[in-house]
Amino acid sequence: SPFAGFAGSIKIFPAAARTVPAAGPKPCILLPVMLQGAAAAVYAYAGKDMAVAKLYLVLGGARSGKSRHAESLVESCPPPWRYVATAEPLDAEMRRRIRLHRDRRGAGWETAEAPLDIAAALDDNPTEGPVLVDCLTLWLSNLMAEGRPVEAEFDRLIAALERRRAATVLVSNEVGMGIVPDNRLARDFRDAAGALHRALAARAEHVHFMVAGIPMIVKGTP
Repeated sequence: SPFAGFAGSIKIFPAAARTVPAAGPKPCILLPVMLQGAAAAVYAYAGKDMAVAKLYLVLGGARSGKSRHAESLVESCPPPWRYVATAEPLDAEMRRRIRLHRDRRGAGWETAEAPLDIAAALDDNPTEGPVLVDCLTLWLSNLMAEGRPVEAEFDRLIAALERRRAATVLVSNEVGMGIVPDNRLARDFRDAAGALHRALAARAEHVHFMVAGIPMIVKGTP
């Protein structure tokens, strides 16, 4: 089965850290410290690992901390950092969200708008430095709304990633863990997102799944 060993591959902190002495503090007291240390270890490792071309895939639910985590991964490298944005400011709420993201990133970031053509934005990176793409599910929504051939666009993205000579961090929403959608469009979107995630995860050196702001390491180290 392609899912054999999946659950065992997810880890938050080393097994030794889970051992609590009988006379020591209760696990519920140690757990926040362990999780905080795990996130710090991820960023410390990323700063060394991303010096060569690496592909990170960061998945998670809405408001799970995906973007903040991905930004921290990229910021573990020297600037400049490039942000490929797939959102479009089509209404007041989206304009507010985009502004908040820009303000949080601050100086050192260069932004490229790519609601439809991520591949071109990845190829057009003069610094050859680390790139963050946020997010793939919004990009998929844009493609479907425009009637673009989704599979062909996926192939273009993967080809562009294979041409990259520096680290790339991809952010996407995990949308396949809820109930089956009641309409065809939503089911097609869910299925396409799942297919994209599988293809990218197979190629990525690192896959992180975010839960309540905590990065769970699905693939890669530490």
